[in-house]
This record gives sequence, structure tokens and C-alpha cells, in this order.
Amino acid sequence: MGRQAIIAGGSIGGLFAAVALRQAGWQVDVYERTGVELAGRGAGIVTHKTLIDALLAVGADISDLGVQVCERVAFDKAGGRVATIPFPQVVTSWDRIHQILRRLIPDRHHHLGRQITGYTQTADRVTALFEDGGAAEADLLVGADGFRSAVRGQMLPQVQPVYSGYVVWRALAQEADLPEAIRSDVFPAFGFYAPVGTQIIGYPIAGTGNDLRPGHRRYNFVWYSPAKAEKLTDMLTDGSGKQHYISIPPPLIRDDILGQMQTEADAMLPAPFVQILAHSERPFFTPIYDHHAPVMAAGRVALSGDAACVARPHVGMGVTKAACDALALARHLDGADVVQGLAAYSAERVPASGVAHHRARDLGRFIFDDSVPNPDGRSNPRLDEIMRTTAITVG
Repeated sequence: MGRQAIIAGGSIGGLFAAVALRQAGWQVDVYERTGVELAGRGAGIVTHKTLIDALLAVGADISDLGVQVCERVAFDKAGGRVATIPFPQVVTSWDRIHQILRRLIPDRHHHLGRQITGYTQTADRVTALFEDGGAAEADLLVGADGFRSAVRGQMLPQVQPVYSGYVVWRALAQEADLPEAIRSDVFPAFGFYAPVGTQIIGYPIAGTGNDLRPGHRRYNFVWYSPAKAEKLTDMLTDGSGKQHYISIPPPLIRDDILGQMQTEADAMLPAPFVQILAHSERPFFTPIYDHHAPVMAAGRVALSGDAACVARPHVGMGVTKAACDALALARHLDGADVVQGLAAYSAERVPASGVAHHRARDLGRFIFDDSVPNPDGRSNPRLDEIMRTTAITVG
């Protein structure tokens, strides 16, 4: 039997790590805490050449990957075009990437409803500890269990997500439900609205079941909205009065919170985006947090993806960063001593992740730069930089 690896977390980062290690000859078992196959609520993913190359490197089938957009367009408060730049790019969905990678992992090595809560290790082996009291032993444990990682919590308890001061509202609208003017003027492009104090991006993605036919696609609406800590506390409290930590399941977001959001949207956003929101499925929000682990390995345990570093979504690097982590992990462990290989992996990926982390924070700060009056999105001094660097590979 070859070397054995355990992956904590069955999201995209965990699947990428699993398929990269499998390709390098490892026997890999993935343990996902939820009891059903994951779905991303249709969340959009902007691809980069780096991501596409990584998918090809692990043997993924990238046919029908997503929707091709050809330009980036900035709009003003009145809905008019402020700037347009050619920018060919493929945009896809979280579900599509997950589906592509999941196909590469045999069901017998993919375990649902098994949450890894910690680990023990010796010089020769590492043991994953499960919430249900079980345990599993291997040569390597990879914590790919997201930004609330239990593996990171044990390895680096001092590294905690820090709230940024704003949230991202997300929604999906069916292309067929949108007014004709929006379908022709807004839907086809990667769109921006960038006044001071808030920001929108939006773009088309495939419809349900990766349906790429015109008229059957969806529009991915992303709105960065400020929310002070006390407001966030209220937003994270459900209808029963329970306050949720870090984030709240979308179905539990209170109707009055959605009503407040809609009132703010009506006042702040261009009419086309208000209409897109009005035709969307039930919106949900995610608070924006930061963290960056100073190391990504300790002994026989490694961190990968968001467990190691969260780059705010402005750079669109979450999936790409996890893919690069996975390929580097497999490369450094190819024929090498596990502990030495992980040390080399950490030395490479900590600074690489830091580049994305800091660039994303810069893009976040641009939203609230009030050095130049810009109430309607027409006078943003950084507009060209925002349009050219949002959702672009960095580092």
C-alpha cells in the first residue's frame, strides 16, 4: 500500500488536494462534515489561466466549463456606462468546479457526515480525531476545512478570522426573468458599480445543471455593503433569537434583515441592479473576514486553501489559491520525507498566499476611499485599477 493521506473537508480545496495527491500516487480519503454532497448555492467563480492549468494538471475535464465574457463595464448610478475595457474571461460556478473534481474521487474514499475535530501525531504517523469519537490513521493530514478550520484551530489557535467591517450580499437571477434591456445591456458583461462606500460586481454564469444556452443562464449578483460590528451582530441573529458565530445559514436570515437590505439597495444602487435583485432568488450575505497563517505545516499536518489563508473575494482567488496549494503540496511530497516536504510546502505557499491576501485587502479598502467625491460611481480615481485587477491572478 502506498502512502496514505487524510483530507479534512470536502469542499473545493479539499477535493483539489485529494486529486493532486492521488495523481502523485497517494491513497487519499476525504472526510466532509456535512451529511450530503456540497453545493455552492450557485456562487460564481471567475477562472484564471492558473486555475485552468491546475484543473488540467490533475486530469479534470474542463469542457463546458462556463460562460465566456468579453468585456468589463462600469456603470454609474443612472445605469449608464462609465468605462468599458476588453477583457475575455470564462466565468463558471462553484458547483461546476466541485462537480468536475468530485468525479475524480472514488465514492469509497469520499466520506460524508464525518467531521474531523482534531488530531494527534507521532514522528511516523498522524491520527485524525472525529466528532463521533472515531479515529483514522495515515502518513499525512491535510486541513482543508475552511476558514473556521478545526485543524488550524489546534495547530495555530492564535490565528482567528478578523471581521473587515463589511459583508457581501449574493443573489442569482434567471436570465429569462430579467427585462430585455438588462439582458442586452448588463447581462453579457462583467459589470461594476464603484461609488464611494459600496461596490457591485456581476456577471453571467451557467444555469442549473451547467446549462450554458442563452436564455437559460443566470446572473451572479455580488454587492459589498458596509456593516458595523453591532449591525453584524443583529444580522447574524436568527428569528428565534439565536446569534450565530462568524456566519448564518442563508435560510435563517430574518425577513426584516432582507427588507433592510432591499431598502438600502433601492436607495444606493443603479436601477438595473435593483431590478436584477428584484428578480433574484432569496439573497444571502457572508461577512468578510481576514486571516493569514504564518505557517502552513507542523510535523505531518498541513493547511490548505481557506484553512490557511482567506483572501477577500475581490481578487477571486479562493479556488485558484487552493488549487495552487494542492499542486505545491503534491510536488513537495513527491518522493520526499513527509515532514521535510511539508516544511518546504509551507515555505513556498505562505508568502504566495500572503500576496493574494494583501492585494485583496487593498481592493477592499478602495471601496471606502473617500479622498475624492464619488457619490454616483463616475469619479472613482481607482476605477481603471479596480476593473483591471478584480478577480485576477496575483502572485
